[in-house]
Amino acid sequence: MNGPRYVSAREVHEHLSPGALADALAAAFRRGAEVPLRARHMLGPDQSLLLMPAWNDAALGVKLVTVTPDNRGRGVRSVQALYVAFDRSSGAPRALIDGEALTTARTAAASLLAARFLARPGARRLLVVGTGALAPAMVRALATLPAIDHVQVWGRDGAAAQTLAQRLRDENLPCMAADDLESAVREAEVVSCATTATAPVVHGAWLSPGVHLDLVGGFRPAMREVDDAAVARARVYVDTRAGALAEAGDLLAPIASGAFSASAVVGELADLVRGTCPVRASTEEITLFKSVGTALEDLAAAELLLERLA
Repeated sequence: MNGPRYVSAREVHEHLSPGALADALAAAFRRGAEVPLRARHMLGPDQSLLLMPAWNDAALGVKLVTVTPDNRGRGVRSVQALYVAFDRSSGAPRALIDGEALTTARTAAASLLAARFLARPGARRLLVVGTGALAPAMVRALATLPAIDHVQVWGRDGAAAQTLAQRLRDENLPCMAADDLESAVREAEVVSCATTATAPVVHGAWLSPGVHLDLVGGFRPAMREVDDAAVARARVYVDTRAGALAEAGDLLAPIASGAFSASAVVGELADLVRGTCPVRASTEEITLFKSVGTALEDLAAAELLLERLA
């Protein structure tokens, strides 16, 4: 009997385009799935293991993630991940999928899905804040919004931003590096933050009327990409309330300070795709989407990937 197939990062990126994956996520959120809260086990003072299972009538899978901060000194990624897809009927393992690539693809596609509902119609100017592994995926995804024709990337390391912008221009994307973050934010109509910041990088005072703010970098309560004012000014949406209100420092901090209330979250991705929550009320309104990730997205991405590899 053949064992499970291994699917590399290259295969993940080759077979999961942002638009098609966003469509698959929309269908998955409409359909629903069993998604327990992720389980975190501490393996030591600074090392943890995360288990993220999900299943529906047709598919079953779990993402295994290790977080080892000391890896930075070893020249190895701090976050390592593997996705295991199982046959739903027999329970036999079908595939082992590069977990980092799958996470990157589904994170960018979820932001694209949210922006389809929340970005101002005709938005042309995109800014991505960050130059790490997730940043180019965010550009590739959000640049597929119909009217986007001007893209900037900003990073604390200006040389890294220049290198990323050139790499994206080589892919025929209209991308330039931004020198001044405040000016770039003020000019942008869609701002996506993909950083590991623990203190606000983008400030609410910089946000122009009608901007859509997309936050994907922070996934722990101690991580923040925007200040209280940015959240207070916006109509706020999340991928899931359970995840975001347990793990998103960008929301938990303003809730703790009294600048924002958990009850003010307008809706989840499932509400948006099902049409059960209001969306942007005007072209001047500021919208904010906060994502911490959900195993439903991993499951949907793995289903689409294995369908395309069959």
